[in-house]
Amino acid sequence: MTDHQPVRRASAGTDLTAGDEAGQVLGGSDQVSAGPDRSTLRLALVVGGLMLAMLLGFGLGRMNTKSAATGSPSLAAEHTDPPGVAPHSHGSATGTDQSAATEPGGLAVSSSGLTLVPLATEFAAGRPGQLRFQVRDGQRRPVTRFAIVHDKPLHLIVVRRDLTGYQHLHPTMAADGTWSVPLTLAQPGLWRAYADFTVVADNGAQAAVTLGADLTVPGDYRPRPLPGAAATATVGGFTVGYQGTPQAGATVPLTFRVDGAGGAARLERYLGAYGHLVALREGDLGYLHVHPETELVDGQIKFWLTTPGPGRYRLYLDFQVNAEVRTAEFTLTVP
Repeated sequence: MTDHQPVRRASAGTDLTAGDEAGQVLGGSDQVSAGPDRSTLRLALVVGGLMLAMLLGFGLGRMNTKSAATGSPSLAAEHTDPPGVAPHSHGSATGTDQSAATEPGGLAVSSSGLTLVPLATEFAAGRPGQLRFQVRDGQRRPVTRFAIVHDKPLHLIVVRRDLTGYQHLHPTMAADGTWSVPLTLAQPGLWRAYADFTVVADNGAQAAVTLGADLTVPGDYRPRPLPGAAATATVGGFTVGYQGTPQAGATVPLTFRVDGAGGAARLERYLGAYGHLVALREGDLGYLHVHPETELVDGQIKFWLTTPGPGRYRLYLDFQVNAEVRTAEFTLTVP
């Protein structure tokens, strides 16, 4: 499977007069001393050196602290090899040791000092095209350093606003920071594209960010109603079911079982994991991307899902069997 294959459904000085008076006192007689003796000069030099060293150290410390605090993902257009897989949450907790998210990602085109800039946003219905875009920093420079997260430096999710037509794609980046990927949008309407990535700042700091932008397909847009809530779905001859009861603002386990004609399917790792779960909130299309436990649990894919609030969500589970990736879709209602 190629990278772009869609899956299925941050002045001091010295007072000389005062010094002369001090020398006279230290002399302890009527004879006026010509100046401080050698031991006094030596002591003064040592003390002065220590004070100078302390002042310099304090100044450098403030500079380093400021530099670390302002290390940001706003980077020059210079390609650098990513440092490896970064910890990430994608707007949702991915394990019990991670704090719960308060808001989904992908609601804005700009966030964390970064902006998603599509080079074109209009596509013809059903006609193969190419989506090209850049991620730019606060100085409008293309960002070019990204960490590899689940085998890819950037994950692109595309879906129509009625939550149909889901695609999970992996663009490639040119040296100038321009990403590109073949894209076909089958039906007219307004579509949402989510760029899910982790940037690497000059100081080595990493930040996971999800940005979203709209794409348009002219034509007669007839939105489809969201299917009713269901805990099972069928795709490509497989039956997929989940167990768990998501609660608004809470992190709860959600396990998925995939069965084929002969029983439990032999799941394979796809992008470093046994499954990838994307949840989109109906209405604002808030985005959650959740990765599962490292290993299967009793043959099932186990996620920790945090839903930020009540409402209806569409779940998209990507899984792989026999080297083919499929997507099972569910409607979930969170009271």
